[in-house]
Amino acid sequence: MRFCKCGWILMVILFLCVLNVAAFEKKEFIAGIDPDGIQRVEVLGGSYFFNPNYIIVKVNMPVEMNMRMEPGLIPHNIVLNAPDAGMDISLELNSKPQVIRFTPTRTGNYTFYCDKKPPFLKSHKDKGMFGTLEVRN
Repeated sequence: MRFCKCGWILMVILFLCVLNVAAFEKKEFIAGIDPDGIQRVEVLGGSYFFNPNYIIVKVNMPVEMNMRMEPGLIPHNIVLNAPDAGMDISLELNSKPQVIRFTPTRTGNYTFYCDKKPPFLKSHKDKGMFGTLEVRN
């Protein structure tokens, strides 16, 4: 089967569109409360994504986010800046698991994201590396 140059270009554009849709897919996780009273969630960061990217926790209950990054050369981090709600997080990610501990003190939706931005390019957040932490009663 032979494709003209336009056919290949259209296939590449379609492929990139499918990747973009997949990158912004909502991956939800509702944290349960373990017997020790801690809400735990495992988060994987990677090529412009967090999985899960929508995390639901309860207010005034300790949270442990076990963070790790998939193998790769591009550096990533996680930032969640809500000190008025008990969350002021900035952590460089690596392939070794790291634990972030905090206790959210206010209900609401809080954005976490990677704040890396190469010169002249979109930020990692703009490429889809962000998520929401929903704090409920």
